[in-house]
Amino acid sequence: MPIHTDTLRKAFPILETKVNGRPLVYFDNAATTQKPVSVLERLRNYYERENSNIHRGAHFLSQQATDAYEGASKTMQSFINAKHTHEVIFTRGTTESINLVAHSFCSKFVKAGDEILISAMEHHSNIVPWQIACREKQAELKVIPMDEQGELCMDAYRDMLGEKSRLVAITHVSNALGTVNPVKEMVGLAHEKNIPVMIDGAQATPHMAVDVQELDCDFYCFSGHKMYGPMGVGVLYGKEAWLNQMPPYQSGGEMIREVGFKKTTYNELPFKFEAGTPNVADVLGMETAIQFILKLGHQHISAHENDLLHYATGQLKQLDNIRFVGTAAQRTSVVSFLFEDIHPYDTGTILDKLGIAVRTGHHCAQPIMDFYQIPGTVRISLAVYNTRREIDVCMDALTRVREMFG
Repeated sequence: MPIHTDTLRKAFPILETKVNGRPLVYFDNAATTQKPVSVLERLRNYYERENSNIHRGAHFLSQQATDAYEGASKTMQSFINAKHTHEVIFTRGTTESINLVAHSFCSKFVKAGDEILISAMEHHSNIVPWQIACREKQAELKVIPMDEQGELCMDAYRDMLGEKSRLVAITHVSNALGTVNPVKEMVGLAHEKNIPVMIDGAQATPHMAVDVQELDCDFYCFSGHKMYGPMGVGVLYGKEAWLNQMPPYQSGGEMIREVGFKKTTYNELPFKFEAGTPNVADVLGMETAIQFILKLGHQHISAHENDLLHYATGQLKQLDNIRFVGTAAQRTSVVSFLFEDIHPYDTGTILDKLGIAVRTGHHCAQPIMDFYQIPGTVRISLAVYNTRREIDVCMDALTRVREMFG
């Protein structure tokens, strides 16, 4: 059924907040989404009624918490259509998932002179881990270029895939531009040369259905807090064949089978990569957020957000001296722009005074801003609870900004 925002917004208490006496307009969803009551209640219920360490106790609470945690693994498996539950690794979020792959994969499969491919539109968290890994292995980090529209240059990508390429690490959706990359095609081209692919899906899973078997990617990462769930929890999907070959990322409890002072053997998947006490409450909160998304339906979420994206873009085009950054044919949920004669920070500061939360700056994607030779952008990022009415409020505020600066 279509999204009815007036009803839906009642599930998000924070949206009733007043900022400087004005109703909050929250357009910073690419940074983090707000949480529905169902997620908040799930967190509270766990700590009030289920709190216990899992997999380690024979008592009732431990068994109950273990069952809930393992049920969440099955929910994650179904959500991305992984082949096995043990291909789902719980992490602290996309950043830790990427670091896990960068450390464990590279320590096993990368040597001096090899190449790792990333794209020109990556978030810092999908740049720096590979820089560190390449420095340690004396490998080379190569960057797939993009054009002025914010689309990857696929001919260049094809040419870059070679005998020295060991892994491709690309974003599904750019957090700064909203570009939806042709990841299925990119995976297929890499696999023609037996090169594995890791996808940063942090900005994709809130907005579209993801099927890792259809994509045939080797690794896929996403975070709970970008999709109406808690902060500090996320998922790494990895094909069983790769995960079995990769060494552990961290060591400690749960990731071991047997420990002796002379030798330790590691546990099976997924435990090999889940050292220490897991973040049970937030895993369950993330599961509840996924259930919230599935109840709404990806097709309805996409239709609603795409309507808002086109409406916002059309309204913004009416303003003077505005420059859009990222005009790819395939985009979702992000409008990135700046006034040619006003610093983005000044625009964002005034909008905040008027109750409107946007993100300004380089959005942890500084190489993108360097490419466009700009200090940063104003980013409006949309979610399922946003409305055309809020876009109109933002447009009135931007008109005031325009008037203030002449």
